[in-house]
Amino acid sequence: MKKLVLASNNPGKLREFAQLLAPLDFEVLPQAHFNIPEAEEPHHTFVENALVKARHAARLSGLPALADDSGLCVAALDGAPGVYSARYAGEPKSDARNNQKLIAELAGKGDRRAHYVCVLVLVQHADDPQPLITEGEWHGEILATPRGTGGFGYDPYFLLPQLGLTGAEMSAEQKNAISHRGKALALLIQRLRAGD
Repeated sequence: MKKLVLASNNPGKLREFAQLLAPLDFEVLPQAHFNIPEAEEPHHTFVENALVKARHAARLSGLPALADDSGLCVAALDGAPGVYSARYAGEPKSDARNNQKLIAELAGKGDRRAHYVCVLVLVQHADDPQPLITEGEWHGEILATPRGTGGFGYDPYFLLPQLGLTGAEMSAEQKNAISHRGKALALLIQRLRAGD
């Protein structure tokens, strides 16, 4: 199996990537496996942050690295929390506090449209001049009360109107097939299979 460092310590992301990349013979290892600290994410765009994280993990592990920068963009909040989704309510990171803040910010707003964004960056080495970059979006709306126990992050509040389910009410297989991360990863896999 080919070893690949995931530039994240998020157990939810690790599970999703390991499951989706296993058929391509990739062993996905979290950066914590190599004692790699989280990279700074100083940028205002998903693509810049993902690139910084991938190069950081590749440099410190000596292996190819995959980074994802993703978040929730809410129309009524001018795209917030965006790249700050994981730390929306400050440090330490907390899904519960992030969700509380999101619901408070949306109080009294009629427009509940939102979409998740995921940008994936795969580098073969730290100075790779041609990183592989893919992007996926997942559109829905924000509920005032949570539903479901699966997923992570904002999933219990993220409703897919056409399915009548939140991200937290879907099976891992359902979610992987249609989510922002699933879409970005499907594109990445397609390009890897094509020999990019």
